[in-house]
Amino acid sequence: MNLILWRHAEAEDLPSAMSLSRNADLQRVLTPRGHKQAEATAKWLRNHLPAPYRVVCSPAVRARETAAALCSDAEVLDVLGLGASVTEVLATVGWPGTDDAATQTVVVVGHQPWLGRVASRVLAGREMPWSVRKSGVWWLTGRTRDSDAQVALRAVIHPDFL
Repeated sequence: MNLILWRHAEAEDLPSAMSLSRNADLQRVLTPRGHKQAEATAKWLRNHLPAPYRVVCSPAVRARETAAALCSDAEVLDVLGLGASVTEVLATVGWPGTDDAATQTVVVVGHQPWLGRVASRVLAGREMPWSVRKSGVWWLTGRTRDSDAQVALRAVIHPDFL
């Protein structure tokens, strides 16, 4: 299974008076720079993703706008919201998959800190506060070699390098 973790692109800051409002935070939109980041990352993904692939994203506007740069039919899932748990995220995408899911690809568009925690759980076996940069991608592949389950880190991409 291919698990692609994609952090939303740069979004507008909240005015300080609204900084404590969870609903206002969900409504933040991408900046012009954020749209460019999302487009650059989406272009790279389109050139490398195997078909078919599934795109799931947080209900936050900035995550939906980021996912829309890649496809128009991303699944918006409440479980991928701002305070998502690593266990729920991995269960939702079906990680690590089954033997018949060897060619399955899921792109998850979400937020820090849970994206970094998902990456650390999958790669290192425990949750750690790893950082995924805005519009950054971590591409992880689960596979079986000689009856052993393995995880391969296929790519870590930052939009400034695209």
